[in-house]
Amino acid sequence: MDLKFKYLFICFVLSFTTLTAQQQQSPNVFDYGKMWTFENPPKEWFKKAYSFEPGDQWFADVRKSSLRFASWCSASFISPNGLIMTNHHCSRDVVVELQKEGENFDKQGFYAARLEDERKAEGLFVEQMVMAEDVTTLVKEKMASADRSKEDGAAQEAALKAIKDMYAAKPEWEGLRLQTVIFYSGGKFSIYGYKKYTDIRLVVIPELDLGFFGGDPDNFTYPRYNLDCTFWRAYDENGKPLDTSKNYFKFNKDGAVEGEEVFVIGNPGRTERYRTASQYAYDRDYRYPSTYKFLKNRNDMMMEEYNTIKNDPAKEFEAQSLLNEIANVANSMKAFGGIVKGLKDPDLLGRKIAMENYIKSKSPGLDYWDKMAKAYEVLNPHGWAVSDLSPSPLRGNIFLMMHALYEYETAVKNKASEDDKKKMRDAILDMTTKIDNDKERRLFRTLLTEIQEDIYPGDQTLAKVLGKKSIEKYTEDLIKKTRFKDKEDAEKCLTKDDNILKDDDGILEAARILIPRFHEASTAFQSSTADRKLLEQKIAKQAFNVFGNSLPPDATFTLRISDGVIKGYEYNGTLAPPFTTYYGLYDRYYSNKGEFPWALPQRWLNPSLEFLKSPFNTVSTNDIIGGNSGSPLINKKKEVVGLIFDGNIESLPGNFIFDEKLNRTVSVHAGGIYAALKYIIKADRIVAELDGSK
Repeated sequence: MDLKFKYLFICFVLSFTTLTAQQQQSPNVFDYGKMWTFENPPKEWFKKAYSFEPGDQWFADVRKSSLRFASWCSASFISPNGLIMTNHHCSRDVVVELQKEGENFDKQGFYAARLEDERKAEGLFVEQMVMAEDVTTLVKEKMASADRSKEDGAAQEAALKAIKDMYAAKPEWEGLRLQTVIFYSGGKFSIYGYKKYTDIRLVVIPELDLGFFGGDPDNFTYPRYNLDCTFWRAYDENGKPLDTSKNYFKFNKDGAVEGEEVFVIGNPGRTERYRTASQYAYDRDYRYPSTYKFLKNRNDMMMEEYNTIKNDPAKEFEAQSLLNEIANVANSMKAFGGIVKGLKDPDLLGRKIAMENYIKSKSPGLDYWDKMAKAYEVLNPHGWAVSDLSPSPLRGNIFLMMHALYEYETAVKNKASEDDKKKMRDAILDMTTKIDNDKERRLFRTLLTEIQEDIYPGDQTLAKVLGKKSIEKYTEDLIKKTRFKDKEDAEKCLTKDDNILKDDDGILEAARILIPRFHEASTAFQSSTADRKLLEQKIAKQAFNVFGNSLPPDATFTLRISDGVIKGYEYNGTLAPPFTTYYGLYDRYYSNKGEFPWALPQRWLNPSLEFLKSPFNTVSTNDIIGGNSGSPLINKKKEVVGLIFDGNIESLPGNFIFDEKLNRTVSVHAGGIYAALKYIIKADRIVAELDGSK
C-alpha cells in the first residue's frame, strides 16, 4: 500500500475507534514518535507535511555528516576540516584528563588558540554511519531455508551472522564496523557500517557555569539559557585534521525562523513505546517511582555534601568530581520523575490503551496482551524488592556488607573452595572500617524508609527485620552492637565455617531476611523473562503487521532523523517564545544573586549590547530522547541551525509516548554559539572556520 495512502487510511480508521468510558481517548499515529530510520525514511510524510521532497543523496549526506559520540551521545561534522560539535555535558567527564597542572576547565574553560594546541583525548572516538541498508528480505530468505530443527531465535541469529559475514566481504563495506539491528521485534532488519575515528582532540569547551547554567533546577525546562556545547576535531592516521569536505553541515549562525521545518539527526538511546498497558501499569506503580525516589534521596544527600566543601580550596577537585556525579544523578532523577508523571496522566496513558485496543481489534484470536497482564499480576508483589533490595554503592556499605555476608554464608553452606571464600572474606573485612559513620547510618536509614514506603501490602519482610523498633532506633542499635565494624572481631567470625553459620549478629540476621527476599524477587522476574520477551516480540510484530513501517521503531541508539518545526508553546498560563536571548541569561544571574547554579565567570560580566541581543536557545517540535544529546538541528539546506541538549518538562513521558502538542526539543541556537565564540571566548580561529564553512 502506498505510504501516503496508508497514513491517511490509518488516521481515518483510528478516528472511529470505540473505547470504554474509562479509555475514551483518541490514539494518534505519531504516539509512537518520529524517530525515522535512514533506510526507511518517511519521504511521503515529508512531502505532505513540509512540501519537502529530499532525494536519496540528501539523506545520505546528512547521515554521513552526523556522528555517534563515543558510546553515549551524538555529534556532527561542522567544517571541512574535521571540526566536531557536541554538548558540554557529553564531554564533561572526558576533558578532566586533559587538564594540565594549575588548570581547571570547569572554572576557566578551554580554547586552543592554535591548531597545535588542540588536545588529544585518549580512548575517545566518534563513529560515522557510512553505509545503511534494509536487509529484511534477505533475513527472511535465510530463515526460510534454515535448518527447521532450530528455534526461530537461533535461526534468526544465524541468518544475521551470515549476512554480516556476507557484507563484510563487499568492497564498499570493507573495514567498517558492522552492526545488525532488529526492529519491531523482528518485523524489520537493517545492517549498518560505521567508520571509526580515534584521534579526537579538544578545541573549545566553555566554563561549567555556562555549560551547566541553571543546573538541576533549570534542567528539562524552558525558557532556557544554556551554552551546552563543546568543539572537538577529528584527525586522520597521519595526524592531520580530517578532510570532511564531502560530508559536513555548514554552520548557519542566523538559525531558523519560527515555523520553519527542522530536522534532528542523532542517536536516540532507548524508548519503550511498544510496551503494553499492563507493563505501563507496573512501570507507573513500581518500577519508576522507586527509581525516582532512590535517585532523589541520594541527590539531596550529595548536594548537602557539596555545599559543605564547595568553598574549600583544598577540596576543589573533590567538589568538581562530586558536582559531575550530582549532575548525572539529578538528570536521571528528573527524567524518571517526568516519566512517572506521564504514566499517571489519564490522557497520555488513555491514548496508549486506545492504540492497544485498536491493534487488538485487528488481531482476532490473539491473546498476547492477556498473557502479559497475567504475567505482571505475578510480578507486581515482587516489584519493590527487585528495586529496593538490589546491591548498589548508593545504598551504602552497611547494605553492601549484608549482601556480601549472605553470599559468603551461602558459599560456606555450598562448600565453596578456600580460594573463593578467601576472596569473599577479604572483601568483607575491607568493608569493616566503612560502616560506622554518620553518612552510612543515614544511607541505611534512607534505605529502610524507602522499603517501608514501597513494600507491597501484606509483605512482612521489613517487619521481620525491625521487630518493634523504629527505623532510627534499629539502625543505631545495629551499628552499635555489630562485630562487623571491627576487623578483628569480624575475622574471628569468618575464619571458621561453623562460626558464621551459628552467628546471630544483627547485620547477619537482617541479611538472612532481606537478601533472600531480593533473590526471590529476582528469580520471579528472571524465570518469566523468556516468556515475556517472546510476548513482547509478538505484540510489537502485530503492531507492525497492522501499521507497517509507517510507525517508527523504538530507539536503539542508532542513527535516526526526526522532523519538526521551530515553535513555542503554552506553559504556566503564558507563552514560551521560540527563542531566548542572552538578556535572559543575565536576568537569571541577577535574579538568583549570582549563586550557583546561576553563577557566571568574571569574563562574562561585561557583555556588549550586540552580544546581549544574540539568540541563545530555541525550541522545536522534534522527537528526541536520551542519546540525542549533541545531535545537530538542521534545515532543508543541510545547514546546522542549532545543537540539541535537552527537552522540556512536558517531553519526559517521551519514553513511552510522543506528544507533539507540548513536547519540545531544546537546542542551543547556532547564533548563540557563534556569539559566545566571537564576543566572550574570543575564539577567532574557530569563528573564521565557521564563517568559511557557510
